Amino acid sequence: MGLFDMFKKKPEPAAAPAGPASVKADAAADALVAPVSGRVVKMTDVPDPVFSGEVLGKGCAVWPDDETVYAPISGTVTVTMGHAVGITGDDGIEVLVHIGVDTVDMNGKGFTGYVKQGDKVKAGDPCIKMTKADIAAAGHPDCVVLAVSNTPEFADVQLIADPESTVAAGTAVVKVVR
Repeated sequence: MGLFDMFKKKPEPAAAPAGPASVKADAAADALVAPVSGRVVKMTDVPDPVFSGEVLGKGCAVWPDDETVYAPISGTVTVTMGHAVGITGDDGIEVLVHIGVDTVDMNGKGFTGYVKQGDKVKAGDPCIKMTKADIAAAGHPDCVVLAVSNTPEFADVQLIADPESTVAAGTAVVKVVR
């Protein structure tokens, strides 16, 4: 290291790639919106015992028609893991959005993150792009799970969308009862 190397500007860490436009979200108080367009199913119908047993919280899942996953609530991104994002809502609701079943095995392949820990998001902002073909090639279901991870702090978490109905990303699907 030369004498003047310490004065050289260090490169900025790479920013998350720019995502698509946000979607309009039905962001009513204590409501979570669909993180992706597709067919809604009850949490108990998710093909994974951890999710279907509501171990990580109550909520629902969406079998996706699209590949962009949006924030289901306005708040702060608390964790990102390629295939998942955690958001603490401005109102204290903690949400996990998990793409697929056993997709952690993919080590990030097939996922592009648009947010990082500490980012502020609004319901309907893009968070992750998944590549459905990569998920299928890895042999995993691609349902997008929406779980209220602090469920015990509330009186109830209720599915308000009709199971098996098709919804657009940004449509209210879950209500948290205080």
